[in-house]
Amino acid sequence: MLRVEHIGIAVKSLETAIPLYEKLLNAPCYKTESVASEKVNTAFFRQGESKVELLESSDAEGVIAKFIERKGEGIHHIAFEVEDIHAEMDRLRNEGFTLLNEQPKQGADNKLVCFIHPKGTNGVLVEICQEIR
Repeated sequence: MLRVEHIGIAVKSLETAIPLYEKLLNAPCYKTESVASEKVNTAFFRQGESKVELLESSDAEGVIAKFIERKGEGIHHIAFEVEDIHAEMDRLRNEGFTLLNEQPKQGADNKLVCFIHPKGTNGVLVEICQEIR
């Protein structure tokens, strides 16, 4: 794994959260994006080599809405950048981790993504991601 690519934070409302995080991070939101397949709207902030991704559910039955219902707003996942997502998925499977998708999926911010089940990572939802080239 190359670096922490971003930290994903579940929020009820991007409209409310974006100005708050712009003040907190002293940085503008540089991009918003909807990912229909994941039923989520996102907003991104750069912080050095890493990013903060705010996640708002676009559907009452979406995974982010359910997360907020159970746990409230807060850290949802940590994402690590990888050079070759397919090779890294194979490596993680061989190490005994349970992947939440069999193949990489199209994610936000021009990335291929795969999530690792939190049962195998001490309760932390981990994402691996690779820039689409």
